[in-house]
Amino acid sequence: MPRMGTLYLVRHGQASFGADDYDQLSDLGHKQSVRLGEYFAWKGLHFDALIAGTLRRHKQTLEGILQGMNRGGEHLAWDGLNEYDSEAVIATVHPHKLQKPTSPEMYRHHFRLLRDGLAQWMAGVVSPRGMPSYDDFAAGVAGALDHVRANHYGNTVLIVSSGGPIATAVGQVLATSPETTIELNLRIRNSSITEFAFTPKRHMLVGFNGVPHLDAPEYRDWVTYS
Repeated sequence: MPRMGTLYLVRHGQASFGADDYDQLSDLGHKQSVRLGEYFAWKGLHFDALIAGTLRRHKQTLEGILQGMNRGGEHLAWDGLNEYDSEAVIATVHPHKLQKPTSPEMYRHHFRLLRDGLAQWMAGVVSPRGMPSYDDFAAGVAGALDHVRANHYGNTVLIVSSGGPIATAVGQVLATSPETTIELNLRIRNSSITEFAFTPKRHMLVGFNGVPHLDAPEYRDWVTYS
């Protein structure tokens, strides 16, 4: 009988929050990704399958991880693992364009609006421009989890995605409320690891939002959330 499978869901490294093009790793985001790959190599991990969303920051993070592991590998691109458009979500509850946050209060205001918009999107009250319904968004995440269970039982799989899909996956596994899923989403750190064990029938949460590769004092300033 094959051993239980292991799925690692990794959030992308730090992107370019507040810049004209968010979908691009910062220099620190690249370093976080390479450091995570070095950690995986130190652990002796080998991934039998690689899956990533199709956003640039997903692909760049995976490239950094593989660089740190000193290995190559083809990955399966899965657009159901792409992040929601936070600007479109916020626009449903705040129709005026937000200024780029430059102070702690502006950042807090940004995330208060995001929480409100996410709650209304998840409840089906609003339809952010250019985005699927939340049910369709969640189905894209569930489809990736189903694919892993159906095709990789007994294997070790790496998924690189974003905070929204990872929180949605955890919410599906634990049957959390929308409010809890939102809070999980907004606490996920860049390059963090969420671990599932899985059988052909179900996924089980083992660990959430860990950054063991950044535990050493010299990496204290590498822990980020955007």
